[in-house]
Amino acid sequence: MPAPPTSLAALVPELDALAAEAMAEWKVPAVTLAVVQDGETVLLRAWGQRDVEAALPATPDTQFLICSITKTFTASALALLVDEGRLDWTNPVRDYIPEFRMHDPVATERVTVRDLLCHHSGLPRHDWIWIPADLSPTEMMLALRHLELGRDIRTEFQYNNLAYNVAGIVIERVSGLSYEDFIRTRLTDKLKMPVSFSATEFAAADDAAVPYLVERNDERVRAKYFPITTTAAGAINMSVKTIANWMKFLLAEGEFEGQRLLSAALIRQMQMPRVHESAPEFDEYGHGHYGLGFRSNAYRGEWVVGHTGGWLGWTTQMRLVPGRNSGVAVFTNTAGNMGAQLLVNRVTDHLCGNAAVPWLDRFRDMHRKTLAQTKSDEAAKPSTHKPNTKPSHDLADFCGAYEHPAYGRAVITQAGDALHWAWRGTEAELAHRHYDSFQLPYVYGRLNPDDLVISFATDRDGNVTSLSAQLEPQVADIVFTRAPSGECMDAAFRKACTGEYIRGEQAQIVSQDAEGQLNLKIPFQPLYQLKPYHGATFAIAPLDGYRLEFRRGASGKVEEAVYHQPNGTFIAKRSNA
Repeated sequence: MPAPPTSLAALVPELDALAAEAMAEWKVPAVTLAVVQDGETVLLRAWGQRDVEAALPATPDTQFLICSITKTFTASALALLVDEGRLDWTNPVRDYIPEFRMHDPVATERVTVRDLLCHHSGLPRHDWIWIPADLSPTEMMLALRHLELGRDIRTEFQYNNLAYNVAGIVIERVSGLSYEDFIRTRLTDKLKMPVSFSATEFAAADDAAVPYLVERNDERVRAKYFPITTTAAGAINMSVKTIANWMKFLLAEGEFEGQRLLSAALIRQMQMPRVHESAPEFDEYGHGHYGLGFRSNAYRGEWVVGHTGGWLGWTTQMRLVPGRNSGVAVFTNTAGNMGAQLLVNRVTDHLCGNAAVPWLDRFRDMHRKTLAQTKSDEAAKPSTHKPNTKPSHDLADFCGAYEHPAYGRAVITQAGDALHWAWRGTEAELAHRHYDSFQLPYVYGRLNPDDLVISFATDRDGNVTSLSAQLEPQVADIVFTRAPSGECMDAAFRKACTGEYIRGEQAQIVSQDAEGQLNLKIPFQPLYQLKPYHGATFAIAPLDGYRLEFRRGASGKVEEAVYHQPNGTFIAKRSNA
């Protein structure tokens, strides 16, 4: 690597001091930095330890999960296919994935590949679809048809990792290669960038950083490597030394070491502001916009473009300053810290010939106010609970399985005087909040919907039929419907329910089909299906809100069919004929 220019060499002592203060303030074990300028890597720097417990130092070759900086690779991969005429990203997604569906039929037909890339599909984050890491990319895409949109298509920026998951599948359908193979063969191998995509590959690396988390009490803890299964949205692993080549390629508008890999026009298309993302927090910033896989804004009069990344144990940032033919990237192994932005800003100030802004003082003040507010919020939590209330049912009545077609299956069980929640690999004890609402605990460092409130609902007959939770704050609470349980699921009981029942002058026949499911025939009405509901009760399909309960007599045999309808309850007696 060439020696840093004098101007950057003079900055190194200040960067060393800034990094040390940022690492102390935000409890960051390791920080690595790369600066490129005029097609050269002009500075590589590493501070701290990639593994505190093993006392292993960080180096510019240390591997980090780059999180959402991955989106710049996904957009560029699609641009390669556009360049070759194999893809038009203004076309609907369904042109490339015929089975693609969204909850809204209009959005299903109209959402384009470009909408996916600039977060303009109308779909809010719904991150708890992918966070448990138990669904394949295809399963996550198929779940979209059951996820409520937060806005109409192309009306508002809504950051969305699931949209990028679909973009990755588009790459696979058009190219015939897996997402990982396409990124490697068409981009990173040509750019001399060793990368990986999985937890297994990351664990096998010789110089992998360990992720760390800082709890609400401001204590740092070692964390697991939690994979990002929306691979195209954030799963690439690499070193800061490696990403230097990516910045060179982007600043050269698609060229690397004299070879053109992507047209300059498409590089500019991706980086062009398209969707307003955010208003600035500081005078030095302009409004933030999103392009196709790239964020952009003005910083102290300079147009800058790039992306940030964040996940459990990781904070990363890559910023390009095209007007200065320069770029800077910073990787850290702690979630939610402002050290990366602090260092990126300081290097940008220096490269642009601007006096330093006291970002450390500003960010440190924000951080300490946030910590104080967190403590205040924790102390105020009990005041949000209604005092002196109790559940409307015995705890056992809440127990069972509850299902949502996209969010999966939650199971509620009882252990002693408490309910327990188990959902897609997460589990925790529920604390009673008030009435029929319970709350998950704060379990930082595990994949758990911290502090999530679970509310149970009953039908008009008093049966607990659903639970709801705010798993996506931009839409109505996600409702899990209670899965059928009890005698209605027992084949022998269903057989015992068959026969003729009389109400007034009318005979009503309950029969079984070839699969053992019950049907109901009432004179002058169509044949209804009886679908297991709960206990000895069946839902009468397709009549919404109509149910049929079978009751045993003193002998133990089924003797009554009880109709529960919106207009009342009606009893039919088994015929003695």
